[in-house]
Amino acid sequence: MNYSTLKKGLAVSFVAVMGVTTLASAQTDSTSTSSSAKVFGGRGQYRTWSIGVNAGVLSPFVAIGGSNDFKNADVNLGYGVSLKKQLGHAFGLEGNIFRGKVSGSNKDMPGGQQGGITNFETQIGYAADIRGVVNVATVDFLRRENSVNFFVTVGYGLVAYAPKVTTVGGAVTDWKDKAGDSHDKKYVKEAYIPVGAGVKFKVSDRVAFNLGYTMHFIDGDNFDGVYAKGTTKDKFSYGYAGLEFSLGSKAKPNLDWVNPLAMMYDELKDPSLRQEVEALKTRVSNVEKSVEDLKKDSDGDGVSDQFDKCPGTPAGTAVDGSGCPLPVAAAPTVVNASNATGFETIQFEFNSSVLKTESYPTLDKLSSVLKESNGKALVKGYASSEGTAAYNLKLSKDRANSVKTYLVNSGVSASKVATKGLGEANPIASNDTEEGRIQNRRVETSRN
Repeated sequence: MNYSTLKKGLAVSFVAVMGVTTLASAQTDSTSTSSSAKVFGGRGQYRTWSIGVNAGVLSPFVAIGGSNDFKNADVNLGYGVSLKKQLGHAFGLEGNIFRGKVSGSNKDMPGGQQGGITNFETQIGYAADIRGVVNVATVDFLRRENSVNFFVTVGYGLVAYAPKVTTVGGAVTDWKDKAGDSHDKKYVKEAYIPVGAGVKFKVSDRVAFNLGYTMHFIDGDNFDGVYAKGTTKDKFSYGYAGLEFSLGSKAKPNLDWVNPLAMMYDELKDPSLRQEVEALKTRVSNVEKSVEDLKKDSDGDGVSDQFDKCPGTPAGTAVDGSGCPLPVAAAPTVVNASNATGFETIQFEFNSSVLKTESYPTLDKLSSVLKESNGKALVKGYASSEGTAAYNLKLSKDRANSVKTYLVNSGVSASKVATKGLGEANPIASNDTEEGRIQNRRVETSRN
């Protein structure tokens, strides 16, 4: 018996049973703790939608500088709303709509004017954009929970605006008047790129307070009503404060504030998981002990005690699969040339048709008899019962042909030797014992 195979088989069976048990347990735990967020559990276990309101100041200048058509900036009110979908711990998509007024003047320029223009005022009918929001402090190695988070944004939008410009003489050019009566035609529409940054403070599990600053780069040079050759495209900024409200089930945490490192640590240190691991170790130890018991062989005969029907076999004794001593086969009879008749039985090894050297005297005598007379011989091959009947029949034919080949090579005419394979037929001893099977592996020769 191959005990290595037995051990592997038991181990595989044990793992399979444990796998089913663990899976069932995991499914039960998942159902009972569906309200608890897990690592790799998907967005469905969090609140990911939020709505915000904000208000702040609009300016024709931006923090990174650049050229402007006016020297001085006025501070004006802006206000807006936002809707955000958090796609992961660090990234979300946010839609924004805001309105307000942007204005500036040339009061610090000589004569309070530049190019004959003293000031402008641009009414933003609406500005709408979609932005990618990247949280830069979600993964925190120092704290389990964040209460402050920094973010950066960039996106693409469309702004509808109507500038009003005042000249030195007090004349006012209002783009609304120039655009016509239709409300839609009163505004110039341009694309813009919003780029911003900010900080978010956690007020409660539902509410956050945001401070942010966004620069808007417009794809045009008429936002302030002045087209100045050689200047860059217009821009404006929005510094704001606002509140953001998380939407969804109260039982779920807000994805904005979840630290994935803390979640992973909690799962690794989960007491129930550790108990499962310890239980698994115990079961594996029990299986290994059972396998070692199966391998125990007190008398050292190669058959474990569990299957040994003859315990206490002396060392060195050849045994069968049940641990009992094998019968001692009788020594083969050696035929001398002086007393051989040529018709003695010729024996073969297991699963072999090769002639043994001890059969040569018999075959040499048979060769002499056939060459000195007109007689013929019938060579009949046999086999023991191991293997299939078809295979044993072929083996018996091969054994008979081995004898004929020897005789023909020694000078006997092939016509004087006939062969026949009889397979397992006509055993001269029991095939239930090794000693009997040895006797049945033979060739018998008779006069034909």
